Amino acid sequence: MIFICRHVLSVLVQNQSGVLSKIAGLFTRRGYNIDSLSVGETDNPKISRMTIVVNCDNSTLEQIQKQLHKQIDVIKIIHLKNNTSICKELVMIKINANPDQRGYINDTVNMFKSKIIDVASNTLTVEITGDEQKISAFIKIIKPLGIIELVRTGFTGLQRGDI
Repeated sequence: MIFICRHVLSVLVQNQSGVLSKIAGLFTRRGYNIDSLSVGETDNPKISRMTIVVNCDNSTLEQIQKQLHKQIDVIKIIHLKNNTSICKELVMIKINANPDQRGYINDTVNMFKSKIIDVASNTLTVEITGDEQKISAFIKIIKPLGIIELVRTGFTGLQRGDI
């Protein structure tokens, strides 16, 4: 029996033009789907961290890691596991907000430890960070009010502790 589950890979790469395209192309050529991808420069401007989320079985994960290791621009691959890492996502949501709804929205925002980052006459924009369950729960509660726009950064993460 094959078990498919979510895997988060933290890949340190050379911060050079074309590296993201090469990595994405590798997934495309092999027929692997990327569920989430976030990329950013690390504290060293010569290195970027790519956080790649894939849903696959362990055999496919092993093949993905082998293919990534073959890439000349890849420095290190870390499989971020639930119990040894911290993974978060940032979401900004613009919500319909007439004056009667603002108290409810503010209470909900506070309950989820998120914050209102923009106020307009008929809308509020909320910033929320957290894991997939927290963000999905917030969206489910706020959706009936009317979501105008929503943007997600994709997951990013680090290993816990001194590792």
